[in-house]
Amino acid sequence: MQIRLPCVLMRGGTSRGPFFLAGHLPADPARRDALLLAAMGSPHPLQIDGIGGGNSLTSKTAIVGPSEEPGVDVEYLFAQVSVDRGTVDTRPNCGNMLAAVGPFAIEAGLVRARAPETLVRIRNRNTGALVEAVVQTPDGRVTYAGEAEIPGVPGRSAPVALRFRDVSGSKTGMLFPTGSRREEIGGIAVTLVDGAMPMLLIPASALGVRADAAPEAIEGDAALLRRIEAMRLEAGRRMGLGDVAGSVVPKPALLGPGEGGATLTARYLTPHAVHRAMAVTGGITLAVAARMAGTVAADLATPGEAVRIAHLAGVLEIGLGIEDGVVRWASVLRTARRIFEGNLLVPEPEGEAAFLMAAE
Repeated sequence: MQIRLPCVLMRGGTSRGPFFLAGHLPADPARRDALLLAAMGSPHPLQIDGIGGGNSLTSKTAIVGPSEEPGVDVEYLFAQVSVDRGTVDTRPNCGNMLAAVGPFAIEAGLVRARAPETLVRIRNRNTGALVEAVVQTPDGRVTYAGEAEIPGVPGRSAPVALRFRDVSGSKTGMLFPTGSRREEIGGIAVTLVDGAMPMLLIPASALGVRADAAPEAIEGDAALLRRIEAMRLEAGRRMGLGDVAGSVVPKPALLGPGEGGATLTARYLTPHAVHRAMAVTGGITLAVAARMAGTVAADLATPGEAVRIAHLAGVLEIGLGIEDGVVRWASVLRTARRIFEGNLLVPEPEGEAAFLMAAE
């Protein structure tokens, strides 16, 4: 027997996944995660029995509900569903999926639309961050048509402007959790930084690779991946995250100097494969590190106000508000699209039918 799970499939930035109203899912994390795994078809390399796309960028889900906090419209919980393992990680945030939260919330009736644009104030439950999204709503309705283009997504769409507030210490409470802007792991100078995402920053040349290397050159080098993973596990321990073998944070990034107007060149790992574009939260963290003296990113970065990060699909530009050495906000432009809406049919985990019938 199967159960019907109301959802909307949306693209947010360079990611894609189902969006659920919080009231349609169990509050218990174990029951919730069992449903999410069934919905995406994990664990299976092709996710053949669900709607996942067999890639970490298309195996993401968003859970959205109203907020009771003054000055906040909605709460958003991001869940990274493993493709080939039966695990769901809610430790990180995803800024790309975040781009679709505002449009989803408006069309779900959680936020009243205003013309010509609507401000949606979002509290991310993964990290506690407050994000403001400006959604285009001419005539009081969400539009996805527009002239904005972002690398990694074909065509043009309406822009969604995101401004992240207080982007320091998303998981650890500190921008530099170890108290140092530079340290050594395995004889290599690195920076451990927690901006919008906990990250391990490594100069690519120190590992004998180029920061503009093709994904296949990195993913096909088993010895290199083992070395990066060993460094990541040690980084997680030093950052106070504990044993991160089963988590996707911290995320490693291989860095090099920018060319052609870019501030930096980067290859962002997710963490065991190369991101085919650039994660928003990762890009923000890189931008912050690039403007903090003493980090390995600052050593490689060209000067300027905005930070432009060259990645596989193009360039991601990040705006920063830094006052007296404190990062007040970071901004980025994304796009989103509603792809389909309706009921997702999933095999019935024990005890879930009654819950879902009560929730509808």
